[in-house]
Amino acid sequence: MAVPLLVVDAANVVGSKPDGWWRDRAGANARLRDALLPIGASGLPDLPGPVEVVLVVEGRARDIPAVDGVRLERATGSGDDAIVELVAREGRGRRLIVVTADRGLRERVTALGADVRGPGSVPR
Repeated sequence: MAVPLLVVDAANVVGSKPDGWWRDRAGANARLRDALLPIGASGLPDLPGPVEVVLVVEGRARDIPAVDGVRLERATGSGDDAIVELVAREGRGRRLIVVTADRGLRERVTALGADVRGPGSVPR
């Protein structure tokens, strides 16, 4: 069976915590990337590891450096569109969870067979 895929909507997850992220968008996205690292091996409470973790970044956050353990998808346009394309491209034949609170995005990815979790389901 294929390793599950966890796709994280970086802009939505970072924006869900009013901790001053708007002063340093790239830094906030890098901190989220680093907080996601353990999920690859350990998984989440309802998603045992190993898990492939993908962080979809956009805007100024596109330039954060990659690290082993969290794959970066650098959206050239809309982050939501990049997530939908990723789900359509890589979601067949594997469990796929998208982390976002964006209602429109939730509808788009569930129509493609993805499960959805809110921002509080991942460390940040």
